[in-house]
Amino acid sequence: MQNSKAAAAKKQKLKGCSALCCSCRLSVSSSSEEAESSSSSRYPTISSLTHAMVQERLDKMITDREEAKKEEMRRRRRRAERDEKTKFIVMIAMEKSSYDPREDFRESIEQMIIANRICDPKDLKRLLNYYVSMNAEEYRGVILEVFHQVCTTFFLSCKQPSSHQV
Repeated sequence: MQNSKAAAAKKQKLKGCSALCCSCRLSVSSSSEEAESSSSSRYPTISSLTHAMVQERLDKMITDREEAKKEEMRRRRRRAERDEKTKFIVMIAMEKSSYDPREDFRESIEQMIIANRICDPKDLKRLLNYYVSMNAEEYRGVILEVFHQVCTTFFLSCKQPSSHQV
């Protein structure tokens, strides 16, 4: 009868094992220890305790590694998406005296839009803010007018109104 209890306990123990258990890949028990401790069913064997500890640690290591891989993939995906959206615009402000500031601003703004392939409204707003912040207050009105004219020329001339089509 005691043999059947021991066999049932062994079966239960085996059912609780996961992917890296003694029956599959790893065993930390010794047959001599099993034989010695089978007579004492009241206390669990050192082997079974250490086996459970090792199994738990291995499972945690596997889970942590899988989670780390998933997190790294998410990070890479986010970084790739962010890099696609991010444009690096290098602008150097220089002091310049001009007889025709309106024309100079027009040329400069056109060059920046073309060179950096700016077409997103958010990027255009950044460019406008840059020009306004880097120039004297007396030129703000000119900058706003020229910026409006340049954007109208570049972006509205590309769109043909549907009313003109026959």
